[in-house]
Amino acid sequence: MTQKTTSNEPSGVKPRLHGEMLSTSLLAFLKNWNAYGYQLTQRLAEAGMPEFDSGTVYRTLRQLEKSGLVSSLWDTSESGPARRVYSLTRAGDIFLSGWIEVLQNYQSVLQTALTGFAQQSQDPQPDAAD
Repeated sequence: MTQKTTSNEPSGVKPRLHGEMLSTSLLAFLKNWNAYGYQLTQRLAEAGMPEFDSGTVYRTLRQLEKSGLVSSLWDTSESGPARRVYSLTRAGDIFLSGWIEVLQNYQSVLQTALTGFAQQSQDPQPDAAD
């Protein structure tokens, strides 16, 4: 049974990192840089992404690899355990280019919506007693 809330107070729910945004961000970070999964999780956090589980990043990288958008190799050059180094494939680069176009369209739509929101919040609010 689902409990419905009627309060106007925030429910404490934090924004989540949407799957397509995560995939696209990982591909973008790999555009000109081969990286370990840990480095990618750090980059996501530094970029200001909403909270995420690092396990989600590794699962997404595996899915991207299965899809042929990312490749990985085991790096055994440093001391310590072997680590996977991820890189963008040609297919991943083509996919990313298409997504950048989609994101630019979304950005335009969101900018229009935000401009309308900003104008609305600056307009004087009618008195509730009217």
